[in-house]
Amino acid sequence: MTVLLTTPLVVAFPATAVAACLHDELAEAVKVEASLKGLTLPSLPADLAKASVSIDSLVAVSILSAVEPIVGFELPDHLVRTGGYSSIESALGHLLPRIEAQWKKKNGGQL
Repeated sequence: MTVLLTTPLVVAFPATAVAACLHDELAEAVKVEASLKGLTLPSLPADLAKASVSIDSLVAVSILSAVEPIVGFELPDHLVRTGGYSSIESALGHLLPRIEAQWKKKNGGQL
């Protein structure tokens, strides 16, 4: 009789995919808002990420749903800062570690 020992599959937090998704969704939301308000935004992605723009907390909560298929579970609304964010960069800096913490919690502390 052969006994096979298996080790659990450790799946890394998909940081790159989560960051890209968040960035793209936040950028699109900012562009829509700027268009509605007649504002001009920087054209370069790096400049847009740092631009002083208002990202409403309700918009940020709705953006979490775009990340859920990547992480494989529903993200709680409380991850988003009350009052929102002042730039795409600040939203990413706040949300990414919180999403990763939820990932670890759901995956038994594994990265």
